[in-house]
Amino acid sequence: MAQHNGLDCMDNCQDASFFNSMVLKALLLDFNGIVIKDTGLKGRLIDDILLSENLRPNPEEYVEMCAERSDRACLDRLLSRRGRVTTPEFLAQLLAKLTDQYLQQLADIPRLPIYPGLTDLLYQAKVASFPVAIVTSTARQEVDWVLDHAQLADNFAVQVTAEDMTIAEEKPAPRGYEMAIARLNEQFPDLALTPHNCLAIEAWYPGIAAAKQAGIPVVGVAHCHPYRMIQRRANWVVDYLNEIDFDWIGSAYRPRSAA
Repeated sequence: MAQHNGLDCMDNCQDASFFNSMVLKALLLDFNGIVIKDTGLKGRLIDDILLSENLRPNPEEYVEMCAERSDRACLDRLLSRRGRVTTPEFLAQLLAKLTDQYLQQLADIPRLPIYPGLTDLLYQAKVASFPVAIVTSTARQEVDWVLDHAQLADNFAVQVTAEDMTIAEEKPAPRGYEMAIARLNEQFPDLALTPHNCLAIEAWYPGIAAAKQAGIPVVGVAHCHPYRMIQRRANWVVDYLNEIDFDWIGSAYRPRSAA
């Protein structure tokens, strides 16, 4: 695999029309893939949910049906494929059970699997006075628990979580990002945020697609997909969170002087 030294920029971040007259003002972060590394744990717990319903899990099917999808969408697809009727009430019961088991498992881990570099990233945002939002299809109870136990909750001004969206509105749809910007504008009206004033930080393809559909530039982090595959989708790409340089990225938002 090729070696990478920090932040790479895609062609469209050099397009003056994309950033002209814009200023970087806020950050929008995914949760699973950027804050906490929990994909393997979630997969095991969803297998347990299927077994509790007398249904046999299939690891290959999980990858096909659930990779990069919310727990709600995952269970809906897996159960529907098996002929089960997935009413909202039934899904809510299973998701509540999943959340309880997820938090119990995390509580037994000596150290939460928070991605390296996140604390430094949030510190940079604080120094730059960027408000930070989480945009995720994860349950709010899980997000709150992780942020509280990792002592990170005070770093986030806004959260958009599963409870705020229907399955159809989840990533790769842009709805979550649109809601986050609206909520940030409610809290910080003087910023007058537009999508181009924000920067999304994503690790999964649907999240990158959702942010770009919402008109938000994206840093892709190669936590969950190969670097070169992320490079094809995001405006910038890094291997690790601590390689994100807001000064360098911010220079792309500032209008260029005429030649």
